[in-house]
Amino acid sequence: MMKTITILLAEDHHIVLEGIKMLLSFEEDLEVVGEAFEGHRAVELAVKLQPDVVVMDIAMPELNGLEATRQICQRTTSTKVIILSAHNDDAYVKKALAFGASGYLLKQNSGAVLPRAIREVHQSTSCFSPDIFRRLVHHREKSRSQGDPVPKLGAPTLTSRETEVLQLIAEGATNKEAAATLGISIKTVEKHRHKLMQKLNIHHTAGLARHAIENGIVESSLQRTTERRS
Repeated sequence: MMKTITILLAEDHHIVLEGIKMLLSFEEDLEVVGEAFEGHRAVELAVKLQPDVVVMDIAMPELNGLEATRQICQRTTSTKVIILSAHNDDAYVKKALAFGASGYLLKQNSGAVLPRAIREVHQSTSCFSPDIFRRLVHHREKSRSQGDPVPKLGAPTLTSRETEVLQLIAEGATNKEAAATLGISIKTVEKHRHKLMQKLNIHHTAGLARHAIENGIVESSLQRTTERRS
C-alpha cells in the first residue's frame, strides 16, 4: 500500500494556497493536513501535526517564512521544509538553506515540479528549481577551482526572538503590540529592541525597518504589491 505523505501549506495569499491545494489533490500519495496564513501559525501547526513536509512561502506576516523554517526545523524531528517563493535571489536561497530548508522552488516553475519535489524531499534528498541548482553548483565549483574551501553556511546573526521582534518593528507594531503578539512583556520587547540596535549598529526605528527589508525579513509595501499582482 502506498504511504501517504502529509503536507502543511504555509502561504498568505489565499488564492495561491487554494491553487496549490487543488494541484496536490490530484496526487494519490499526497495529503494536505493543515494550512497557515501567518508564520507563527505555521510553526504552531508544524509542531502539533508533525507533517512530513511543509511548503513554505517567504512573505508571511508577523513571522516571515525563513524564520518560521528555522523554528520548525529546530522544534520538529522529521518534518522537511520546501521554500516556494517568487524570490530568486541567492541571499534568500543561502539563508533558507542555513535555516534548514531541504528545497527551494520558484513560483514561476511549472506546477508539475511541486509534487515531485515533495516526494524527493520526503526521501531525504534536496530539490531546487533548475536555475537555482545551476547557481549553487556554479558557486561550489568556482570555490573549488580557486582553491578556496567550500564555504559553510554559518549561524544566523540574530536569534529567533530577535528576528521576530525586528519583523514586528518593521511592520509598524508598537512595543505593546509586539509584546501581545509574542506573549512576552513590554520590557522584554524593549530589551530586544535595544540589543538589535547594538548588534546591527542602528540607532533608530527607521533604520531597523530598512535593515529588515534589505535582508528579506519583511517585504516593503511595494514588493508585496508587485508580488500580489504577479
